[in-house]
Amino acid sequence: MEFDPPLQSGLLLRRYKRFLTDILLDDGQELTIHCANTGAMTGCADPGTRVWYSTSNNPKRKLPHSWEIAQSPAGHLICVNTARANTLTRELLERDALAPLAGYDTLRAEVKYGEENSRIDFLLQGQGRADCYIEVKSVTLLDEREGAGLGYFPDAVTARGAKHLRELMAMKAAGHRAVLLFMVLHTGIIRVRPATWIDPHYSQLVEQARLAGVEILCYRPHLGVQRMEPDGFIPFESVLCDPSVADKSGIG
Repeated sequence: MEFDPPLQSGLLLRRYKRFLTDILLDDGQELTIHCANTGAMTGCADPGTRVWYSTSNNPKRKLPHSWEIAQSPAGHLICVNTARANTLTRELLERDALAPLAGYDTLRAEVKYGEENSRIDFLLQGQGRADCYIEVKSVTLLDEREGAGLGYFPDAVTARGAKHLRELMAMKAAGHRAVLLFMVLHTGIIRVRPATWIDPHYSQLVEQARLAGVEILCYRPHLGVQRMEPDGFIPFESVLCDPSVADKSGIG
């Protein structure tokens, strides 16, 4: 996936009202751009951070510019536009570039399903194969207190994410294939865990879903300031690896 037109950059001044960001351009001009990330953006939004933004030619947009990438103090690149996770996933699915999800005949996006009025990010279907329901989540939280390269999801309490997990478990119980795909958009993350200290309920549901047969995949593309390219899968680490964490989460 290539950013077209090419991204431009500036320095972050402030993020406010969730969707607004002020940046300082290299020529000294201040510019307000849109932020499409509703999460906490921990480690991604400190003042002085180098950011890259895209420009839309849609005349109906109030803010034509969107924040796409941040650079952490350690030099890691982070794609903060969560919509890009789905854009990249679709591109990879259409190219059969995700081996565990390859070989289906049709791909549909935003399909209504389930008993909680949900829409699945992607539905794969193929003759002689169980329907495959894929929910995509963007991972940008790096926290290395428990080890190098550890990424976590979510970065804020997510009732919507919990609903999606319940729906995936229901699809699996109905005989379909259900996949939770963590799209890792942070170059410093090399493995992913549930963020039990941020949202213990969601973390518990992730473990319940995994034990119920929902597949959990973590994919990290090669991220640059002008494009994202295929790379490979990285490990998902269950909180059950640590009995003390599992006990605190009520799992097991």
